[in-house]
Amino acid sequence: MAAATPRASGKNPGKAPGTPGIARIISASLIGTTIEWYDFFLYGSAAALVFNTLFFPDSDPLVGTLLSFLTYAVGFAARPLGGVVFGHYGDKIGRKKLLVLSLMMMGGATFAMGLLPTHATLGVGAPILLTVLRLIQGFALGGEWGGAVLIVSEHGDDKNRGFWASWPQAGAPGGNLLATGVLALLAAVQSDEAFLAWGWRIPFLLSGVLVIIGLWIRVSVSESPLFLEAQAKAEAGAASGQAAEQDAPVVEVFRHNWRGVLTAIGTRLGENVSYYILTAFVLVYVTVHLELPKSTALNAVLIGSAVHFVTIPLWGALSDRIGRRPVTLIGSIGMALWAFAFFALVDSESFAVITLAVTVGLLFHGAMYGPQAAFISEMFDTKVRYSGASMGSQLASIIGGALAPIIAVELLKDFDSAVPVSLYVCVTVVITTLTVLVAKETRGRSLSSPAEQRSASEGAAGTASATIGSRT
Repeated sequence: MAAATPRASGKNPGKAPGTPGIARIISASLIGTTIEWYDFFLYGSAAALVFNTLFFPDSDPLVGTLLSFLTYAVGFAARPLGGVVFGHYGDKIGRKKLLVLSLMMMGGATFAMGLLPTHATLGVGAPILLTVLRLIQGFALGGEWGGAVLIVSEHGDDKNRGFWASWPQAGAPGGNLLATGVLALLAAVQSDEAFLAWGWRIPFLLSGVLVIIGLWIRVSVSESPLFLEAQAKAEAGAASGQAAEQDAPVVEVFRHNWRGVLTAIGTRLGENVSYYILTAFVLVYVTVHLELPKSTALNAVLIGSAVHFVTIPLWGALSDRIGRRPVTLIGSIGMALWAFAFFALVDSESFAVITLAVTVGLLFHGAMYGPQAAFISEMFDTKVRYSGASMGSQLASIIGGALAPIIAVELLKDFDSAVPVSLYVCVTVVITTLTVLVAKETRGRSLSSPAEQRSASEGAAGTASATIGSRT
């Protein structure tokens, strides 16, 4: 069946879907998202490698790492609040303005981290300031994801949405690749003493330059055509006195689309947990538990992230051909099995084998992550899409990514074995598998259809609209 293409109204200055302008939109979203994830992941890598020593120096290595990961988790706790605030205003005044603001907030907080005094200089005030800046990071990232994937989804066409919307998803491994690459380079050219003394600040200060580049690109893109069309209709209705009074978008989401929010949470849970085990906890496991050089873990994640970056759009494209659900299930079922092979391979202490373990794990993760932007976007109506997508995504980040490194470190500390960590990952991806199995296929859904909100609230979230039918 031919994909429906949203109309470009006369009041809509955005480019029609499928035009060459989509390349600029994707570039702006990808670059901006990569920079924001660079900032966010940089903290995670630093928490595993240096913050335990610089900001929590009175603890043994694993306890200090646990404390630094607690401040790491604070950033996740702020993400749903950011999702609510950015989602509300993104649904009211547009996607573009909020994307610019989120990039400025994230970059400013990260740059300030590079200037922070350590515990040796400021005492307890140092970790407090670190925590405040981490809160700002989390708040900003809570608004970034929804806006970045939506502005691409709402510019692109229905037929290729999985591919187009997967590019902002590639910003996550792109940011991790950048953050890990900078840290790996510094670790290679500096002694451990120099890195702890001042070298760790360089990647944080570099964020200031990256943000300027990102802002220059991001301010040049056009607003979402679907948002402009919906805004024009709302203004016309208000002018004629026929517009019904609307609740705040977040209220509308929880009143009419709560199944969509729950489905988004379940879909993201296993993906979120597995990612932070593969990229953040593995740094702790390799350097503290196996006592290998930090360059071993950093370079393994670096290579795995490069493969991850390239393959995420391929998974997104595959979801346009066979559906969001089948591709996601390939990833979740594969990860449930790989969770046990992963640590067995890492325990080999061979760099090549560790790299293989991380890379294959990230391939399975990419199958869950690539179709996710389109899948979640297709669950909500335009007037609440930013709020709904952000809330579902960011609530999952609290129970998933925020707790994953903490739980993993605690399990390792208590059992001195990675088997409980593998079981933990397996349980979360099984939850994702069950969620996706009961959800209905959304591939091909028109984002401009006002029926999508109703169809998403009937049955399991993601139910196909009546005009397109279920494509399972």
